[in-house]
Amino acid sequence: MTRDSSVISQREQTVLGIIETARGKRAKFRDEHINMAHGAGGKATQTLIEGMLLPALGGEALAELGDAGVIELDGLGVALSTDSYVVRPLRFPGGSIGELAVNGTVNDLAVSGARPLALSLALILEEGLSAAALRDEVAAIAQTARVAGVEVIAGDTKVVERGHADGMYISTTGFGVRDGRAAMSPAALRPGDRILLSGGVGEHGTAIMLARGEFDLDAEIESDTRSLWPAVDALLDAAGPQLHCMRDATRGGVASVLNELARASSVSMLVRESAIPVNPVVAGATEILGIDPLYVANEGKLVAFVEPSAAERALEALRTVPGCELAAEIGEVRREPPGMVLVQTGFGGRRVMDQLVGDPLPRIC
Repeated sequence: MTRDSSVISQREQTVLGIIETARGKRAKFRDEHINMAHGAGGKATQTLIEGMLLPALGGEALAELGDAGVIELDGLGVALSTDSYVVRPLRFPGGSIGELAVNGTVNDLAVSGARPLALSLALILEEGLSAAALRDEVAAIAQTARVAGVEVIAGDTKVVERGHADGMYISTTGFGVRDGRAAMSPAALRPGDRILLSGGVGEHGTAIMLARGEFDLDAEIESDTRSLWPAVDALLDAAGPQLHCMRDATRGGVASVLNELARASSVSMLVRESAIPVNPVVAGATEILGIDPLYVANEGKLVAFVEPSAAERALEALRTVPGCELAAEIGEVRREPPGMVLVQTGFGGRRVMDQLVGDPLPRIC
């Protein structure tokens, strides 16, 4: 394995080589029981998916581990994505579980290069939930679907005993058609690709955390939940085939997305800490709680990988989209060390940005 010694010291090469070897081993699921970490989007989730689910279920589309699966039907690329939403409280500054259920699934389709068209909706309601609360969420779902340009075309409703849900759980499945301008895949990432981030990080997770009232903190932070299709549409117009891959940074935040893609593509990524936009209020709240905002969930932010020649115009296009005014180029794809994400710190040093084992904020999406 050859590394650039002018960039990586001998000691760093040794340490990174050990980590690289460990990461290269196939995940094996050995836990005897499921715990909250398995749903947090970090290492435990990866082990559950790669060590149990994928070997059993198989399938080429599923193995790509994208936000949506795409199949060809008579020459038409049809995309399908499904997700479940368990969040407490049901309503929070900037949004609600109903809005998350629509936007989250729409966004999974969008970052896969598919124009969202329709949704199915499954409601799991807890006995004792007020009719007013249900009515509010149904209205939120309807309004958010209209804004996102999708229609709810199928659904299901179940009621469970009191104490068996947090008031309401929602599952949505989204249907879309792959946009002709899109030709994206983790395998398309190349050294030199620029990493674009559509705005400030950590707003959704921090808003949920403060809304629970479990910490003695008072700050005005709203969730960033929104449809990402306008941002994707702008990027496809600006970069077309030079746009190599996208992901929305939900569970596990930007850090988890970058780690997943670096590992899947066998490339390295270098992120400039000073370039990452963070709302000062979010930065203050997460610092007090000892949480890195790069690991905190977002519900309206995407990460895009673009060829160097298209990066500037892609970034300019992104900044014209409402909610993406603070979009920034935060780093680049490199060749070594494969499968790893490094952060250039504000002090001139570097650190490994690893995946989390668990989640500092359970049930936030």
